[in-house]
Amino acid sequence: MKTSRFAWVFLCTVLALPFAAGQTQAQKYGGILRQLSSSSPPSLSINEEATVYTVLPVMAMYSNLVLFDPLVAKESMESLIPELATSWFWSNGNRDLTFKLRSGVTWHDGKPFTSKDIKYTYDALRGAVRVGMKLNPRKTWYQNVRDITTNGDHEVTFKLKQPQPALLVLLASGYSPVYAAHVPIQELRTTAIGTGPFKLKGYERDKSVEVVKNHDYFVRNRPYLDGIKFIIIRARASMIAALIANQGDMSNPYYITRPLRGQVVEKVPTMVFQLNSDNVSTDLIVNAKKPPFNNPQLRKVLALALDRQALVDSLYQGRGAAGGGAMLAQPYGVWGLPEGMARQVPGMGDGAANKEEARRIMRGLGYGPEKKLDVIVSTRNLVTYTDAAAWMVSQLKDVYMDATLEIIESGNWHPKVARRDYQVGMNRTGKGADDPDINFFENYTCGSQRNYSDYCNPELEKKFAEQSAETDHQKRLDLVHQIDLQLQIDGARPTLVHTVNETALWPYVKNFVVHQVLYNNYRFQEVWLDK
Repeated sequence: MKTSRFAWVFLCTVLALPFAAGQTQAQKYGGILRQLSSSSPPSLSINEEATVYTVLPVMAMYSNLVLFDPLVAKESMESLIPELATSWFWSNGNRDLTFKLRSGVTWHDGKPFTSKDIKYTYDALRGAVRVGMKLNPRKTWYQNVRDITTNGDHEVTFKLKQPQPALLVLLASGYSPVYAAHVPIQELRTTAIGTGPFKLKGYERDKSVEVVKNHDYFVRNRPYLDGIKFIIIRARASMIAALIANQGDMSNPYYITRPLRGQVVEKVPTMVFQLNSDNVSTDLIVNAKKPPFNNPQLRKVLALALDRQALVDSLYQGRGAAGGGAMLAQPYGVWGLPEGMARQVPGMGDGAANKEEARRIMRGLGYGPEKKLDVIVSTRNLVTYTDAAAWMVSQLKDVYMDATLEIIESGNWHPKVARRDYQVGMNRTGKGADDPDINFFENYTCGSQRNYSDYCNPELEKKFAEQSAETDHQKRLDLVHQIDLQLQIDGARPTLVHTVNETALWPYVKNFVVHQVLYNNYRFQEVWLDK
């Protein structure tokens, strides 16, 4: 049974008095945290969406079976703590994962939480039952689950086709909330009925999402805050002005670049900044089923034309890690390609030589200075996308491509690329945790909704399953590196840069720790205001 440090830490939080004697600074209750955000959520249903702009305001209203410790920045198996579960254990040759569940937990509408809610949620996500989901972007996360069984109201077992140690990591993501079996999923697109520390107060598109304290939250003495107001400001300059004017307590997460930091510090020298990766890569998606990019030679030209290090140096002012692999680059992540393997990736290394190779291929296909290929580069209407897309348009001109930028409204972006209604796209691919099971199965599996380039390699997919079942870390790491390198050579979804940026907080915001992954630290149950 999992009676680890994680359970002990969380149970101490739940059961102990709120503050130990002798603490240098006692937490304070009350106040409304004002969190700035640059986009509205397309809907409030996390399990149907693929954007942090749903997770950011909605995660605080739900709970998971297990959770990454909100106060530990680097997420790993060691930082897992129980949430709706109290403990867990493996059996049947590590093919059965059983959770003991909390008793006395209620949904926001007062109805009791039971094991039936767990079974309902994950049966729906793995496609075993139909519940009317509009989209199911993470269905592939649970393709190894063959059945989910309950034993009374407070025990549930995930039965797997093969061992999968990382299933716990998948279940801890902010993208893995438990839904109430008695609430139709259609309702959750415009409301939220969870078991989390906050309840929905109101949502006004393009203005704000407001949540209030859940006084029936199952963690004793939490949350500290009375509520949170997520203030939506699309324009970057306007958001920075609002932060400086103290119209918000926190910036949009992972939003502050080096130049923006300078602007803020000039006006507010005491502002606090937390630097971390976000486990989001800026990358290229290509519609490989439609001309002209059904031609693999043209896809190779795209990969060669985009100088990864030049992008890091120019657009990101040296902050970030040049592509080289789909997994989060070292030292930020665990699974990134080592330097020697990364150099083998098309588009890495000598940018000038790569572009000359791209031009040679284009001339062989009949293109040149007098005959250029017309290309439409689509991207999402967020500055983190459009800046990179504009850079890409300028680079393609060097390889006989006449590129035009198409900007798509933020809420329409993921549905558009899910329909494959694009030619070439500059995308930001976020991973719900730093683990290959999330990245490979979600973004590169044949038929996955999130596999926007429709890359399909059944033989390589067998290795996806092989690495997932491997319990020896070094053997798994070696397999992951082999897979990642092949994905890059095949041009499945060329990774340009793994971004690293800062989150700005006024100094009175306490106990918010920026994680290495963008999606997993918005429960806000530990955050308090020193006012």
